[in-house]
Amino acid sequence: MARTFVWHPTRGPKTTDKLQAPGKGRIEIKQVRSKIGHSWRMRRTLEALGLKHPHDVVIHQDSAALRGQIKRVRHLVTIAAAKDEA
Repeated sequence: MARTFVWHPTRGPKTTDKLQAPGKGRIEIKQVRSKIGHSWRMRRTLEALGLKHPHDVVIHQDSAALRGQIKRVRHLVTIAAAKDEA
């Protein structure tokens, strides 16, 4: 029998960190939880972000579209402002 999702009110982030307005700088995104057991939409969103496995890190230019993708998988990733290497 397939395993069903059980919601635990004590699991997952209650709040997420606020960053600057979209379009300002670059964002470092790190996958901290596995996509196994989550919906196809979340798995495809992680793939679109370029994340393949837990502890994978990608850096993207900040935009409103990127913020929407992060919002969908915010419990699977952590975000931080990227350090400029120029």
